[in-house]
Amino acid sequence: MEIADSVIELIGNTPLVRVPKIAADVSCDFVLKLEMTNPGGSSKDRPALAMIDAAEEAGLLKPGGTIVEPTSGNTGVGLAIVANQRGYKCVFVMTDKVAPEKVDLLRAYGAEVVVCPVAVAPEDPQSYYSTAERLVNEIPGAYRPDQYSNQTNPAAHYATTGPEIWRQTDGKITHFVAGAGTGGTISGVAKYLKEQNPDIKIIAGDPEASVFSGGSGRPYLVEGVGEDFWPTTYHHDLVDEVVPVSDADSFAMTRKIAQEEGLLLGGSCGLAVVAGLKVAERLGPDDLMVVLTPDSGRGYLSKVFNDDYLAPLGFLKSETGICISEVVKAKGDKNSELIYVNPETPVREAVELMRERGVSQVPVAKNEPPFAVAEISGAVSELQLMNAAFADESVLDKPVEHVMAPGLPTIGIGQTVQTAVDLFENSNALLVIEGGQPLTVISHTDVLEFLSPTTTTE
Repeated sequence: MEIADSVIELIGNTPLVRVPKIAADVSCDFVLKLEMTNPGGSSKDRPALAMIDAAEEAGLLKPGGTIVEPTSGNTGVGLAIVANQRGYKCVFVMTDKVAPEKVDLLRAYGAEVVVCPVAVAPEDPQSYYSTAERLVNEIPGAYRPDQYSNQTNPAAHYATTGPEIWRQTDGKITHFVAGAGTGGTISGVAKYLKEQNPDIKIIAGDPEASVFSGGSGRPYLVEGVGEDFWPTTYHHDLVDEVVPVSDADSFAMTRKIAQEEGLLLGGSCGLAVVAGLKVAERLGPDDLMVVLTPDSGRGYLSKVFNDDYLAPLGFLKSETGICISEVVKAKGDKNSELIYVNPETPVREAVELMRERGVSQVPVAKNEPPFAVAEISGAVSELQLMNAAFADESVLDKPVEHVMAPGLPTIGIGQTVQTAVDLFENSNALLVIEGGQPLTVISHTDVLEFLSPTTTTE
């Protein structure tokens, strides 16, 4: 009888599938490796099992112990599945960027979840890296697998994923594409495949702002891929090419794959497919490209597949009515620039900036542009600062973070002017978002001038 003794035995041996509609314009053989068919729904089941096995063998994880790990969700699920089989507790640390259903999913497995802000540096005490380290020190019997430095992570893919791909393609694979987060998947698979055939090309798909593609690590919204530091589990010497991909292209492709191929995949899967297709444009019929798609889309229904989430972030364009993009265009390039202050900017300087630029309110933003929406921490207005300074003149020399108001309402650049008019009922200005990043501020005056442009006669 073909009956597994436990769910753990179902990890691995995921299928390959062609996507003829998505790959209609390329001449190479273009296939996806569907890691969503693992019992935990992602490729992370593989290293989760391997890391726990290794920890047990080394005596680092003992009966009744607690596994603590920072995760975007998938590694947590894999660890929870194995932990439940073996009697361990789990505490997972996540950023507030992840979809809420991922938090609910981990809790469904009985894990404790701690959510931390995403818009902080890794060394910040509030970061999910720092929080995980603190919890390891506070919880008796805690063990942190540390997927970002644990070499068992890439070793798991060297031992399982790589051999599967080689066997399934009968050794004919010429190109392998995967996203890079911890780097474990792409590094482990690359090592195995290149040992079989050194001519196989390894391509990393990466968010445009990630360090792997030359960015600073911020800002981007696609989950589970890219980084703001260099994990030691990423072996860059095995990667032949890194292809940057935007959030907009990642999300659009993810939705397209679901609608055209019937495959409900995660946002990082769409990113990997976009990267693969870019490389595939220069390949021929003798080439065989395998794109690893790491997870299911069921963990992203409230985000990637939700119009009400994507539209205000400027990823969708309304097919009816005049879009905000027309209002921004009418303002001109100079007037469309995002004017902002940092939280530590003195109030006096904020007032001077608004006077110089002829604006009545500006957002307060952490870091430097380009910004993530989460990095907009508030806003200040002339009226608000006037009232504060009138009550206490010393306010002028204090940082704006001490007197700032909540952030401006946001509107996606592809949303309609009607949406803006509705939002103006409770605000004098709106923060326009394009591709998940703040673009500019528009006022009701901007909209009124767009609707009733000044005419000149000769």
